[in-house]
Formats: sequence, C-alpha cells, structure tokens
Amino acid sequence: MQKQLIECVPNISEGRDSKIIEIVSKIVETVEGVTLLDVDPGKATNRTVITFVGEPQLVIEAAFRLIKKAAELIDMSKHSGEHPRFGATDVCPLVPISGISLEETAQYAHQLGERVGKELGIPGYFYENAAREEKRKNLANCRSGEYEGLSAKLSDPDWKPDFGSTQFNNDVAKTGAIAISARDFLIAYNVNLNTTSTRRANAIAFDIREAGRIKRDGNPITGKKILDANGEPERVPGKLKAVKGIGWFIDEYGIAQISYNLTNITITSMHEAFDESCKAALTRGIRVTGSEIIGLIPLQAMLDAADYYLIKQKRSLGISESEKIKIAVKSLGLDDLKPFHPEEKIIEYMLENDKKKLIDFKLNDFADETAGESMAPGGGSISAYVGALGVSLGTMVANLSAHKAGWDERWEFFSDWAIKGQEYKEQLLFLVDEDTNAFNKIIDGFRMPKDTDLEKKIRLDAIENATKYATEIPFKVMETSFQSMEIMQAMLKDGLKNSLSDAGVGVLCARAAVIGAYFNVRINAKDIKDRDFATVILNKAATIYKKLFLLSIHKCNGDVRVLNIIII
Repeated sequence: MQKQLIECVPNISEGRDSKIIEIVSKIVETVEGVTLLDVDPGKATNRTVITFVGEPQLVIEAAFRLIKKAAELIDMSKHSGEHPRFGATDVCPLVPISGISLEETAQYAHQLGERVGKELGIPGYFYENAAREEKRKNLANCRSGEYEGLSAKLSDPDWKPDFGSTQFNNDVAKTGAIAISARDFLIAYNVNLNTTSTRRANAIAFDIREAGRIKRDGNPITGKKILDANGEPERVPGKLKAVKGIGWFIDEYGIAQISYNLTNITITSMHEAFDESCKAALTRGIRVTGSEIIGLIPLQAMLDAADYYLIKQKRSLGISESEKIKIAVKSLGLDDLKPFHPEEKIIEYMLENDKKKLIDFKLNDFADETAGESMAPGGGSISAYVGALGVSLGTMVANLSAHKAGWDERWEFFSDWAIKGQEYKEQLLFLVDEDTNAFNKIIDGFRMPKDTDLEKKIRLDAIENATKYATEIPFKVMETSFQSMEIMQAMLKDGLKNSLSDAGVGVLCARAAVIGAYFNVRINAKDIKDRDFATVILNKAATIYKKLFLLSIHKCNGDVRVLNIIII
C-alpha cells in the first residue's frame, strides 16, 4: 500500500528576524518522521513560507507545534509588511502529495483547527476544500480587513470563527487569527517587472487574474463602479482561470512584481501565467525581466514549462531531465534575482533518499565499485548500464537529427523517437540499482534468524521471494534493452548519415545487455523452488534471446555505404 504523505505550507508573519524564523521552522523537526523541505523568508513582505512533509498525523503534530511557537514569538500588534495578513501563523494549508485524497486531507485540516482553537485559543477559519460554507472557501474573504480589522470581524455574527476565541482579547491581539485549509498544490509565483510602479503592476495583475477588475463607467480607474441587480460590483474577468494576483513593490530588489497564486496548475500553468504577463506588460510599455518561485514546485511543472518552450522553438523534447530544468529556468528567468538551485526548489528532489545510488557515481567510481571485493554490483547491473548507454546513443542521433539544417519539417518525427529513447534510458538506469537491491534482498533473507520452525519458514519464504525478484529484474533488463533497439534501428534507417556508427554502437550495447541479462536470469532461476514460476520466466527469456539472434540490420538511410550490422 502506498504511504500517505501530505505537505504543510504555513506562512508566518515574520520575514526579517532570522532567529525567530529559525526557531519556528526548526520546531517541525522535533517530530520524528517529518522532513523540513524549505524555509523562504521575504523581508519586504515580512513573511516566511515554511514547507514540510510527512505522514498525515505526524504533519498535524508538527504544524500544531509550529503554530504554538509562532504565537509565542510573533506579536501581530507590531507587525507590518506588504503581504495581506491577519495572524502570527497567517495561513496553514495542507496539501495531498501521495496516497491520500483531498477530501481526506480536509479531515486532517479540521483536526488541526479544532486543536488549535481548543488548546491555543487562536481564532481561525477553514478555507478552500476545508471550508464549511461557500463564502469561506476564498482566503481573501476570510482574511478581509486583515489584522487591523480583526476586532470588528470577530464581533460580526456572519464571520464567527470556525474555531478558537470569538473575542479580540489581549491574547488574540498578539496572535491574530489563522486560516487553515486543504488544497491542491499551489504555486506562489512572482513575475519581475522593469518598473517601480505598484499601480502598473496591479493593472497587469488585474488583466491576468481570474477575478479581473471591477467594471467602471468611463475611466477604468476613477470611474463610478457599475453594480449588478443585487447591488454588487460587476467585474471584467481576467485572462486566466485559477489565478489570483496583485502587484507590489519589493524594496529588497528595487522593482515592482506581480505576485500570483496559481491555485490549480492543471488549469493554468506557470509558463502560461508568465507568457500572458509578458504580453500584458508589453501593451503597457513594461518589460518582464524574469520571475521567482516562492517555496517549492513539483518537478512536472518545470518539465511542462521546458516542453512548452522547446515546442515553440521546434526543438526535440527527448532531452535529459537536467537539461529540461535548465531550459525552464532560463525561459522563465527564474535566476533573474538570485540563483535558482533545483535541488532546493523542486519537491521531488528534496524528498530523494540520501543514500547514494550507483547511477550517481562518477564513471571511475562506478568502475572501482564494480571491481571491488563485494559481489554487487555485478553482471545484472552492468548489463542494465550498458543497455542505458546503448539507447542513449540512439537518442543522441535522434536529437542531432531533429535540428539538422534542412530537416526542420521532420523535427517532431525525431523528437518522438528521442522521447521514447529517454523513457527506455530511465527504465534501464532504474534497473542498474534495482538489480543490486534485488541481490541484497537475497542476502538479507539468508541473514534472518532460523532458530525456531516458524523462523525457518519465514526465512525460506523471504529467500524464495527475493530470488524470484532477483530473476525478474534481469528479465526486465533483457526485455527493455531488446525493445530499445527500435530507437537505433529507426536512426540507422532515417537518422543522420554521419551518425550511423553511433547508432550501430548503440545496437551492439543493447545486444550485450540482452545477452548479459539472460545469463543472470538463468543463473538466478536455478535456485527458485517454485519450478512453474521458473519455467515461465525462463521460457520468456529464451524467446527474447532467440529473437535477438534473428535480428539483422543491413543498410541504413539509403546510403551507398552499407553499415552491415548482423546480430549473430
């Protein structure tokens, strides 16, 4: 069963006092099993975004401790900053990451809010998917009036808090209020402008954000508001859905920015918000110079941005993940104000296991590790790695062919092959480490206790299951390496003539990977007690092995020179 993980992104109303920021953020690490991912302070906003992740109950405990500590150290009666706010811990959204629905996450938000209200007395509101009434879904409604209007808000029957104190007493005067939610992954995204005008930044934000601007008679700024039949102001909607935005001036950088909340990146992506902002800015004589991400971002959002710009440039999409990240950073100007470090900003990279993988080794270290006295990595891992190198060569030829002069109309054809090649490469790189992991599972089984009959049975079952898995992995290497040869075959037929030898070497690497992995399937299968299982996987492996020896590639791309690679 997939482990349940949620992310918590509290925003505290302190962005200048590094000591307070450190104490409040570090409190989450006192809960074992919770990982602090990011602490992103802003001096001008006087606000810090803190991000941590873990299993739901552990995250709730960590969030409660953070809220309590922030209430102790932050005095809202003395707070000022550019960002709207009404509490020491201003907002505390919970975000489902894996194995848990948004509805389940909302239940945890309710648990947290009720505990905050009962034990700390801090008044609060549930918003977004945790809201208990429609008008409270929107954070702006819950936070309207900000801290300065909190006393009046608490006394309004329509805005009675969902939890905590209903009186603006001395304690509440210090802590303010809090808004707690369950929501989809939100990207806090700022677009940088070559102006210092907040009014013009706001104008661009109103062009773009879903709420748009209030409709006025005559002058769009000073004209009289146009009201609907219910007496409510009519609005001119903005260009993009699921986008909130305002303009502000950031003294720290000396520029105006548009501050967006992208509340559903499946509706409006980061790159769409950026491009539309560029267009709207230009119509007002302003230029976008770059952008910045506050907090963390999902890897897919960065890859989607890279693909978007690659397609606009008619470039191959089948390049490495790291190259795509570089393209996204440069295209969006994410390094405009300060360096952008992917390992510190992309959530999946932050969650990666600290244990070093074989594929993370330098080439000479990988060779040294293989040549050492331990039995792993062995032939299975090396077969997978050779297969990865082979399909990498085929993918290289596809990428080179995609931007050959005079072949512009064929870039998508080669891009599709390169994308497929990258997929094979990633599968094989995963199998490099997984083959070694599978071997280690067998060793772990042999080390299990065997003093009692029950322990003996558990031990034998563990060894049998590990041996089956250690046979399945090299079979997967065989299967993937054999299938990957389609990339090289296609490039031998249609790719750059000058790269025929590269595609040919790729075929030979894939061939070696299939044969090497076949040896491992056979040697591991002999120790499987379940002979029916062993027979099935051996027959499948033998079928691939026979197909390999029937494969011939005689000529390529109509070239008068024949590249004769016969797999025998």
